[in-house]
Amino acid sequence: MDSSSSMSVNKSGKGLCVLIVDDDPVIQRIHNMLLSRFGLEIQVVGNGKEAVDLYRAGASFHLVFRDMEMPIMDGPNATRQVRAMGVNSMIVGMTSHDQDSEKLAFMAAGLDDCHAKPLTVDTITSLLQELNKKH
Repeated sequence: MDSSSSMSVNKSGKGLCVLIVDDDPVIQRIHNMLLSRFGLEIQVVGNGKEAVDLYRAGASFHLVFRDMEMPIMDGPNATRQVRAMGVNSMIVGMTSHDQDSEKLAFMAAGLDDCHAKPLTVDTITSLLQELNKKH
């Protein structure tokens, strides 16, 4: 990727609020570090219930990265709950599973996309470009 397209995405990422929902502290740090390169406002929680509670408290996010398997409330249940609340944020599932059937079941909960974790800069760039087209 050339630096001009990277700069464009960096600038367009400013002001966007992103939520990372993952119970693994290492993945939280990796994704926080990667996403901070794009000038995004980032919040991190450790399970689906915490994410749902944020929405119930009035928080909103442009983009949500959500793990599939977490304690207390998993990714599919959290996704279904926020979609039932009328949330239309871009929700991207993250999973260490490579079975298509599991990814499809996660997608069916209301995801916009699903990727293997950890995310890559190219994946984040692509998702931000897609998000910018919608806004």
